[in-house]
Amino acid sequence: MINVVVSNDDGVHAPGIKALTQALEQVANVLTVAPDRNCSGASNSLTLTNPLRINNLDNGYIAVNGTPTDCVHLAIRQLCEHEPQIVVSGINAGANMGDDTLYSGTIAAAMEGRFLGLPAIAISLAGKELTHYETAAHYAVKIVQGLLDHPINSDQILNVNVPDLPLAQIKGIQVTRLGARHKAEGMIKTSDPAGRDIYWLGPVGAEQDAGPGTDFCAVAEGYISITPLTVDLTAYKQIDPLADWISKI
Repeated sequence: MINVVVSNDDGVHAPGIKALTQALEQVANVLTVAPDRNCSGASNSLTLTNPLRINNLDNGYIAVNGTPTDCVHLAIRQLCEHEPQIVVSGINAGANMGDDTLYSGTIAAAMEGRFLGLPAIAISLAGKELTHYETAAHYAVKIVQGLLDHPINSDQILNVNVPDLPLAQIKGIQVTRLGARHKAEGMIKTSDPAGRDIYWLGPVGAEQDAGPGTDFCAVAEGYISITPLTVDLTAYKQIDPLADWISKI
């Protein structure tokens, strides 16, 4: 059996990580290491000024007082008894599509696995009610098995978004690109009980680039979206034009 590291950003007690771990345990040795609280939106942040502590839970999971990136790094570098073959992050409570991937701790956990040399998958359940985690877990197992037989480039991860539908209603799988949203709405200003100003992030922007071929479109039509994401953020097409005008400064 293969060795798999599982993590997430919703926290070690989230229903998605339980569904994912239980499904993968049918085909793999699973080490589940996740934040001890919800860390949604943590992106690739690391804990640098405080020590990390672990808590071994009764169900065998390990809770960490750190970020999703901390969890995967700690799992691979310190906690794994056997060399893992793959990292799987999720199942996230909500979609990670388009621009949202920049902020996602779910994506970041997968990226940390890739930074440390392992193939990695981020998987999210897209919808409002979020009841069909078993559907996402079913496909997570299939994609893990497929990725091991058909590896992708060493600078990439797979970002998977599964519609919140019963398994029988999934229409299939589409390989997609990231869509895009309009800019986010303004922040919400209110007051705490002492009358001091406090601020909350406003709603995310509406879908802007959501046509055929995008992750938004695939999920909306009842398909699972799989988008290969590159870890290298370099805009290669801009290197020569940028060098040209920089040379004139």
